[in-house]
Amino acid sequence: MIGSRTRLAGIIGDPIRHSLSPTIHNAAFAAVGLDWIYLAFEVPRGAAGAAIDAVRALGIDGLNVTMPHKADAAAAVDRLSPAAQVLGVVNTVVRDGSVLVGENTDGDGFINALRIDEGVDPAGMRCLVVGSGGAARSVVRALGVAGAAEVIVAARRADAAHAVAALASVGRVGRVEEADSVDLIVNATPIGMGEVVDLDALDLPVPADRLGAGQLVADLIYHPLVTPLVRAARERGAMAVNGIGMLVHQAAIAFRLWTGEDAPLEAMSAAVLAELAHRG
Repeated sequence: MIGSRTRLAGIIGDPIRHSLSPTIHNAAFAAVGLDWIYLAFEVPRGAAGAAIDAVRALGIDGLNVTMPHKADAAAAVDRLSPAAQVLGVVNTVVRDGSVLVGENTDGDGFINALRIDEGVDPAGMRCLVVGSGGAARSVVRALGVAGAAEVIVAARRADAAHAVAALASVGRVGRVEEADSVDLIVNATPIGMGEVVDLDALDLPVPADRLGAGQLVADLIYHPLVTPLVRAARERGAMAVNGIGMLVHQAAIAFRLWTGEDAPLEAMSAAVLAELAHRG
């Protein structure tokens, strides 16, 4: 029962009603037995600062931040974690007494998904990351920190690709055609997202003939669960995963930062899969 002692966490974004974060976090609170509740707040562009002020004024104990507010939230908090400072964006706000700390859990969430869910350590791997947006930035930095041997960034705009590649000491700009020479391929673009009518008619973020056995292909998209890239990779003998793992593990890091409790990963994964099945 929600009462006067119930603690509040939530997410801000615009749009936000599609978010899976309430499903994930409320399942986690219930599994651990915490008197917390998690809500979604639709906050219009430009109002992130006011939302952060509301976190201060109302004593909200945890906040996630999604588009289009991640950069504005970074400017509005009191302190930034090392990852958030380098990336310039915040996806999680943590209360440390009266101080609001901006964190970015995306990169560590991706690495944890590889290590915990797939039993794969990216240390020493040659990697290709396709894309230059916020997800690509987080993944490239995290792969560099995790000890990847090389991180190749392929993006449409050369200047954006160079900026992302600079986030890893082993980063460089390359082309998607180099996919057959790497161990790990990450799609951090929206190619393949949403309702797929004809898988064969869709372009892939990397050429299908560059995929093969011995590779791990990680598509950060999770709707549909089997994206065109995941299907193409599996058909050619590669190991392929969607973005559910990263989604759950970045949420698990936020959960631990807010509550001090280990996140119930199985309950969180089960909840998000059930919700996606319900949505069709």
